[in-house]
Amino acid sequence: MTPDPAELLELASAAAEEAAELLLSRHGDVRVVETKSSPTDVVTEMDGAAEELIRHRILADRPGDAILGEEGGQTGAGSQVRWIVDPLDGTVNYLYGLPEWAVSIAAEVSGTVVAGVVCAPLQRNTYKAAIGRGAWLHSGWQPEPVPLSCNTGIDLADALVATGFSYSAAQRAGQGSVVAQLLPRVRDIRRAGAAAIDLCSLAAGRVDAYYESGVYYWDVAAGSLIAREAGAHVGGLHGHDAGPALTLAASPALFGPLHDLLAGLWTATAAGT
Repeated sequence: MTPDPAELLELASAAAEEAAELLLSRHGDVRVVETKSSPTDVVTEMDGAAEELIRHRILADRPGDAILGEEGGQTGAGSQVRWIVDPLDGTVNYLYGLPEWAVSIAAEVSGTVVAGVVCAPLQRNTYKAAIGRGAWLHSGWQPEPVPLSCNTGIDLADALVATGFSYSAAQRAGQGSVVAQLLPRVRDIRRAGAAAIDLCSLAAGRVDAYYESGVYYWDVAAGSLIAREAGAHVGGLHGHDAGPALTLAASPALFGPLHDLLAGLWTATAAGT
């Protein structure tokens, strides 16, 4: 029997909110326990603790499911359902006491993401979506959930574009070159430091587009579904799926012009021109 996306979303939401409470309990009082891809790519003790909580919460309800987590990797095999977990997206923000960090959990059924939640507790915002059922903002600032819809009718020159940067110094230099050339051709650039929050900001109409290279699946799995359910198109370069090479999200009318501009800028940057 195929699981109901609404039921998977309910479990994802409960796990994300419990993990967010755990993270809040130590906010401003954490230590770096290791680095990953570079000295700036840090892991705190709370990344692992939050993922452990999420795994325990999910497997208590659905013991046969697979889980792919940023910290613990893939566990389980042969299950129809797989959970994609980023226990703390925006670790550097969390470490520095900035509010732009979130717990991101998505649920796949047979390889398709059908439910996703991004909980940003210091912003008092939780974003949720189930496939084919729309995307919603549950906010501490509003009494009822608010349906999400991305901005439409925006020309490229008027677009407020969110992006992020790699932890690799060499990759960041190339990304900086692209941003320098993109900036005069759009309204402005925003950099929050958490891909999941960027995608949800797009869904909520707080930015008009989002792009980034170097992101991992757990960074964007839940946020991409939320953006799609809010009316955005999410994809990669030249018709490929979104992925590490590029994750780009915008309204369908804006996606094409922004894609073509970015593709040209990346080609020029790679060629050293």
